Order: sequence, then structure tokens, then C-alpha cells
Amino acid sequence: MTERGSGTAQLPTAEDTVALGARLGAQLRAGDVVVLSGPLGAGKTVLAKGIAEALDVDGPVISPTFVLARVHRARNPGAPAMIHVDLYRLLDQPAVDLLGELDSLDLDTDLEDAVVVVEWGEGLAERLSDSHLDVRLERGSDSEVRTAVWDWSTP
Repeated sequence: MTERGSGTAQLPTAEDTVALGARLGAQLRAGDVVVLSGPLGAGKTVLAKGIAEALDVDGPVISPTFVLARVHRARNPGAPAMIHVDLYRLLDQPAVDLLGELDSLDLDTDLEDAVVVVEWGEGLAERLSDSHLDVRLERGSDSEVRTAVWDWSTP
């Protein structure tokens, strides 16, 4: 397994974003949480596709914005599933208790057998596990090139 650390990458194409997701996904194991942040269109779901590829889970991986969470079962026995969560729809509702909504998904009970990938969960999802990967994606205003910055937080 590759060393868990931090890094930065320029991602000129969607394929590059998927490839980075696969590279990071190869480092993941059951119990890990991945927090994807960045503006709309930055490539969070595309990166999640690469993570799913590395974990070899059932697809297709699409944005779970309207269902909040999708479970992608592992194809290989004993391998972790991937739970893909998107909190975007809840962010613009001031009366919503985001931490309560995240807690109601019972993701921490699934961590024993899964990797949880959360879009728009920064500041919340990190509480699910001491071992989490934070990935920030940005896109230049006059370019399609994305920049990814990632960092592992491990006990």
C-alpha cells in the first residue's frame, strides 16, 4: 500500500481526476472516511468514481444529491463497500441540523465494513472517523484544469 500523506495534483481532464481517485482509493480500507470539498463542478463526483474503481464496487457512481447516500457493494468478499454521501441539498436549509442529518444516516455503524465518501461534508464528516482523507478540489475561473489538494488525518 502507498504511504498515506498529503499532496497536490493538477488535473487537466476528467480522466486525470478519475485516475487520482483510483490512486487515493487504493490507499483506503474499511473504516476510512473521505471528505470531498470544493465548489459546484469542481469534480467531486468524478473523483468518487475513481475511488469506486479502486475499491472495485458496484456502480454506477453518480451524485447522490437527492437521496443523500448510495451504497455501492463490494464485488469481492471481505472487501469494503463504498457509501457515497452528498450533503449539498441540506446546506441551504437553515433549519436543518446538519450533524443530526449526518448522524441519522448511521454511517458510523457501517464504517466497520465500508469506506464512506462524503461530498460537501467538510467540518462534519471528519467526526465519523479518526482516519479520514480530506480532498479539496478547485477549478480555475478561466480554465477546465482542476487542482486537487489532499491530506490524511490519522491517529
